[in-house]
Parts: sequence; structure tokens; C-alpha cells
Amino acid sequence: NAKISVMGGEQAADVLIQVKKDQLKARGEEMPQKDIDKLKNSILEKYETEGSAYYSTARMWDDGIIDPVDTRKVLAMGIAMSLSKKWDETKYGIFRM
Repeated sequence: NAKISVMGGEQAADVLIQVKKDQLKARGEEMPQKDIDKLKNSILEKYETEGSAYYSTARMWDDGIIDPVDTRKVLAMGIAMSLSKKWDETKYGIFRM
């Protein structure tokens, strides 16, 4: 059920359709309702498919998905790996931002 989209498909479709309408209006053209519906359906379908966390992780756009049951085990492994790292001594001061 996890989604990675910044906005939902419905909102994105409305924004993109409005942009397209504005482009056409600037040229003195109008967008038929049939084309609006077709564009909206294609955008909704794309958002439904590509907004899934599984879609993004399958393309290695992130570090993967862990089962919530394994959260403690994965965190423990990460901490264990960081504890065994040999850190070089720094030769600079503290960075302040």
C-alpha cells in the first residue's frame, strides 16, 4: 500500500490537464472532453503503477524495502557494521552550519 508519489494521481492529472489546456488556449485551441478523459485515465494508470514502493525498489531507486517484522534485525545489523568500522582521525575542526 505504500506510495512514493509527491501527490496523488488525481491531483497530478488535474494539474497536468490544466497545464495542457493553458498551452492550447495560448494558441487559440481547445481540448475536447474526450481528449481530457483519455489523458486523465493514462495519468491515473501511470500513477497507480509507478507510484508503488515495489515499483521504485525494483528499479533500485532506493535502498529496498524491509518487512516490518525484520526492522529490529536490520537496524541491529546496521549498527553492528558501523561499530566495526575503523575511523581515521580527523585533521579539521567542527563544521558549523
